[in-house]
Amino acid sequence: MTKAGFIALVGRPNAGKSTLLNALLGEKIAMVSQKANATRRRLNAIVMHGEDQLIFVDTPGLHEKERKLNQFMLEEALKAIGDCDLIVYLAPAADSVKHYKRFLELAGGKKHLIALSKIDQISQGELLARIAEYNAFSEHFEALIPVSVTKHTGLEQLKEVITRFLPESPYLFDPEDLTNEKLRDIFREFIRESIFENISDEIPYGTDVVIDKIDEADDIDHIRATIIVEKESQKGIMIGKGGATIKRIGKHARQKIESLSGHRAYLDLFVSVKPNWTNDKKMLEDLGYQT
Repeated sequence: MTKAGFIALVGRPNAGKSTLLNALLGEKIAMVSQKANATRRRLNAIVMHGEDQLIFVDTPGLHEKERKLNQFMLEEALKAIGDCDLIVYLAPAADSVKHYKRFLELAGGKKHLIALSKIDQISQGELLARIAEYNAFSEHFEALIPVSVTKHTGLEQLKEVITRFLPESPYLFDPEDLTNEKLRDIFREFIRESIFENISDEIPYGTDVVIDKIDEADDIDHIRATIIVEKESQKGIMIGKGGATIKRIGKHARQKIESLSGHRAYLDLFVSVKPNWTNDKKMLEDLGYQT
């Protein structure tokens, strides 16, 4: 009998969950940003490990803010914790254990492993000291695995240990698939990622993207999308002088889309102002943030 199950990747904002998910999959499908709280929704990646199927669930970072969008993001992470077969708590090696203590309060005793990440960023002595800190909580976790995506260290061991704790099950998805996400939702995240890469300060947090239309042809895919902002001033910054900024966003997003789809793409971007949408329940629901 094969094994199959859902594994929630959980951690503080900007812990590197999406980067780890892409590395485990061997393909970029999750949005990655140096800015915290970029991930807003759960996203599944289907990883085959030998004859077993590991479905990793990327989640928003564990945080608490008053805006309704942030409340939705925390609910997404908590739902993943409740629904999964196993949790991998991602702990950057330079962090103190305070974030892990907060996770234990939220996890409700759910079975989990610790992936001590970014170990290439600290010395061997610091790594041993951090492991000793976490070992004080060893009664709570099943295993601790040091990993580095940059050095590709510990990823196979992580998959091997995860598999031990998954239930026996037939495959839950076609083993040829990378994800069960709709392509338009992945394209949406690629555009958001390009916004985060090209717009500074807090503006990206007040933006979202709607894929209006995708026309597929043999030689090129035509994609029309609207970038949502909260203020007229943000619209001007998003477009840029002579349209330079939105052209740059579109170029970077198109390259990401083409890399995944294997097709040429034409991306047509527009900008629309929806005041205070991040704190408006009806507008959040219209954008797909259903609680």
